[in-house]
Amino acid sequence: MLDSIKNAHKLLGMNARNLEYIRPYNRKNAKQLADNKLLSKRKLGKAEIPVPKLIAKIRSIEELENFDWSSLPSSFALKPNRGFGGEGIMIVYARKKPSKNITQNEAGVTAADVWIKADGSKITAEDMKSHIRNILDGAFSLSNLPDIAFFEERLTLLKLFKPYAYKGIPDIRVIVFNRIPVMAMLRLPTKESGGKANLQQGGIGVGIDMASGVTTTAVLGKGKIIDYVPGTRLLLSGIKIPYWKEILLLAVKAQEISGMGFLGADVAIDRERGPVFLEINARPGLSIQVANLSGLKERLERIKGLRIKTAIRGVRVGRDLFGGEIEEEVEDISGRKVIGTVEKVKLIGKDGKEVEIEARIDTGAGISAIDKKLATELGFGEAVKYWEDFHLDKILSTQEVEELSKNETWKDLERHPDIVGVAKTFSSHGATYRIEIKVPLILDSLSLVSKLSIANREGLTYRLLIGRKDLKKFLIDVNK
Repeated sequence: MLDSIKNAHKLLGMNARNLEYIRPYNRKNAKQLADNKLLSKRKLGKAEIPVPKLIAKIRSIEELENFDWSSLPSSFALKPNRGFGGEGIMIVYARKKPSKNITQNEAGVTAADVWIKADGSKITAEDMKSHIRNILDGAFSLSNLPDIAFFEERLTLLKLFKPYAYKGIPDIRVIVFNRIPVMAMLRLPTKESGGKANLQQGGIGVGIDMASGVTTTAVLGKGKIIDYVPGTRLLLSGIKIPYWKEILLLAVKAQEISGMGFLGADVAIDRERGPVFLEINARPGLSIQVANLSGLKERLERIKGLRIKTAIRGVRVGRDLFGGEIEEEVEDISGRKVIGTVEKVKLIGKDGKEVEIEARIDTGAGISAIDKKLATELGFGEAVKYWEDFHLDKILSTQEVEELSKNETWKDLERHPDIVGVAKTFSSHGATYRIEIKVPLILDSLSLVSKLSIANREGLTYRLLIGRKDLKKFLIDVNK
């Protein structure tokens, strides 16, 4: 079954999609609008849809030769107006600091006109001029027709996405049909993609549950299903997308403004501005099916012919129809259980004593944590007292941490047979040294042995917290 999902063209082939949805529902003038980024951004902006700010555009060789490179900011995106599939886009991350001796050539380009791309490589104004010439010649346009190059603001990265995105801004692709958001995925830039959130160039696509806005299954590039950000242990499932309802509304409103019946809407989240509409896609790719472990055609057929009067109504229908419905399918295909943010967990103590308790499921925490009183109930009272005797069961000041680091007496904690490690954690108040114990537990009928850090969780709602290291066999649904 997984193979059939990976072969997305079997679920909805390009030709079938073109014949059944793009041609009948997307008129020629609407497709022309979508293919013209500058025109579509201007039209969306007039309709008060937030779009990236335009910095400058170059329409001819003459304008290129007379362009003032010093007018560009340190960070920006250079794009072809009629480009497709992410081709021809150049992301500039920062301006290189000028050297003391600055020289100027006949074209008015100085040695200070050097920037750093997302992959860390340098690019000069001369390099950029060459790239823009290719854009003007139509090297990246749909029909290789002469094109326009433009510079627009590079959005600022949301703190939530910083660990997941390489040198670029993630975006959310939403498929909209008949005023209803049908399917969505989070697209993450990688080193391979050069900081661009494009799957064709090696980016990551992560399916999103339509009701909750929480990520599910991830695909790397054109079809390899993965669990973690490459080279890390960061789970890609369970990420809660901020502004989820607003993003869906923007996508549907963009469909209304463009006059297209079937489209892919790309929306990014700026740290300061919130959701910002990037572009309209008249021919969205099909990797979104793999990321969602679901066929697009089946969803489109379900809503064909429905009468949806408003964008708000369309968003509500899309979330109701396509949210959470693939849970069993996801479990069957991925081999992972779908659980909620609060689950009952059965803990097994040293003497075999079983304690069932509600636990907080938190993908933001690395390791699981248990309250020291609960650890004592499970037979680890001696380990807890041994820890307390070191006076490390409290928040320590910076000076206390420095002294402990010098004499390393905290390492003696590991001499107790029940203590399998010591975790040092920092907060705005100081630092704590927590001991770690191993405890067998059962979560949603699956047995595992967890490495729990002991903490004082008195006063907190949940005495047990389950972190990422114990969630490898699970997907998180915040609606459960």
